[in-house]
Amino acid sequence: MRLFHHRLPQPDLRFVVDDYEPAYLETWRRGLLEPKVEVALKELEDCRVCPRNCGIDRLRDEQRVCHTGRYAVVSSAFPHFGEEGCLRGHQGSGTIFFGLCNLRCVFCQNWDISQRQTGREMTAEEIASLALELQARGCHNINFVTPEHVAPQVVEAIAVAVPRGLRVPIVYNTSAYDSLASLKLMEGLVDIYMPDFKFWHRESARVLCKAKDYPEVARAAIREMHRQVGDLRFGADGLACRGLLVRHLVMPGQTDETEAIMRWLAEEISGETYVNIMGQYQPQYQVGEIARDGKPRYQAIDRRPTDLEMTAAYRAAQSAGLSRLDIRV
Repeated sequence: MRLFHHRLPQPDLRFVVDDYEPAYLETWRRGLLEPKVEVALKELEDCRVCPRNCGIDRLRDEQRVCHTGRYAVVSSAFPHFGEEGCLRGHQGSGTIFFGLCNLRCVFCQNWDISQRQTGREMTAEEIASLALELQARGCHNINFVTPEHVAPQVVEAIAVAVPRGLRVPIVYNTSAYDSLASLKLMEGLVDIYMPDFKFWHRESARVLCKAKDYPEVARAAIREMHRQVGDLRFGADGLACRGLLVRHLVMPGQTDETEAIMRWLAEEISGETYVNIMGQYQPQYQVGEIARDGKPRYQAIDRRPTDLEMTAAYRAAQSAGLSRLDIRV
């Protein structure tokens, strides 16, 4: 039997706001949406949208690491009831899953959409229509999943959706492998940043997500996200409306990385950082494939995290001084 079950702490009254409205409304009223679109599309001409810095012209549909050209690939859109309780509420989080990815995580549980083109290319108008449809179905927010490589297209879609009546918070649900330029474009558009801080050590990142600079990129990205939106806050309905929510997937054998990440969040971001410690990891995708030596590839992570490892992760967060914790397995 697992030690942990999903539990969600009640919002601290210090973090409840009564006068919330989505950030993009003020940006729209100030006439700043269209200028953001112009800057965003310029990023695609000599692509520096993410830290891969491919330098290709995606406006001409050139493709490289993320295999995405001018238009974002959308693999699915639906009310999601598997997200954090403060996002899903009773009506669900309106998730729009983008296909493909700028990372190559060997354990990816969504590899069928992150590493293969599943879904279809969509224009800004089509993505905006999806967001408005999810809002009409009662979803509490619009949750852009894996947007790192299509940040300009997200900006473009928001600029279409807002004049057409979008009024719910926007969630930017990311691996944290984001460029600072793209994140700065999101300022005044995104209400809730939800990065997943995966690895602390460069070697782990090099082997397991094929991006050795991931740790420093993620730290810079999370720092910028917090600068923009601050600690996670809630509306009068108890649902998250603005701020930073950090996810951390507990990996087998990486207790030291978890400890370092929790300590950094508490000391360098905020002691009030809201953290979801996730125990859903299981060996998938390339984990367990047999290598030339006859042993499973990535043998060190070819198992679920143990109860002791989950307990250690929770205690590491507490010891670091973090108290706003959501534990899920």
